[in-house]
Amino acid sequence: MRIAENWKDYRILDTTDGDKLESWGGKVLVRPDPQIIWKSPKRSDMWDKADAVYHRSSKGGGEWEYRRKLPESWNIKYRELTFVIRPTGFKHTGLFPEQAEKTHRIQAHGAFPRAGGKLGLHG
Repeated sequence: MRIAENWKDYRILDTTDGDKLESWGGKVLVRPDPQIIWKSPKRSDMWDKADAVYHRSSKGGGEWEYRRKLPESWNIKYRELTFVIRPTGFKHTGLFPEQAEKTHRIQAHGAFPRAGGKLGLHG
């Protein structure tokens, strides 16, 4: 496994109690993550300043609470790759940041399709 350590546009700012605070190209999102099982104190003041927070529904799925108007989609870069970020109705953003290095290596060998020079998961 190779670590995706060349991010400039993506950062995990803090994690606690099932939630992840992330910066995606300067837009700060709070998303649930079932792998975050620890309950540590929140270390970032950005929790209260997040641009959007995803709330799970007890019936499945959930919805975004937009605290600030965000574009429908925006771009972030990893090395020379450009990814389209688009929050979905099921908490995802169209990109798994931990997979960026793998995507970079595949594309570098010419085996990854490009659509207008931008990469992203759509479905």
